[in-house]
Amino acid sequence: MSSSRLKKELQDGKAVFGFDKTIKNIKQGKTKVVFLASNCPSDLKYRISLYNVEMVELKEENDAVALICKRPHPVSVVSF
Repeated sequence: MSSSRLKKELQDGKAVFGFDKTIKNIKQGKTKVVFLASNCPSDLKYRISLYNVEMVELKEENDAVALICKRPHPVSVVSF
């Protein structure tokens, strides 16, 4: 379910990849939902959870998320 939602969001909106850019956009109020790979470090999950933003934890690891997003490198955090 959640990976299909990620695919839909990738088609509909502009994705932001990476923890630092995601946090920057959350602070600016530009982020509504954050997708996290299953092997995303727990400290990153905790830091994102401190903000009032929807978090979706995916079943896929960061290598599989990269394939879904068509990126050449592992992806742990994707936001929209």
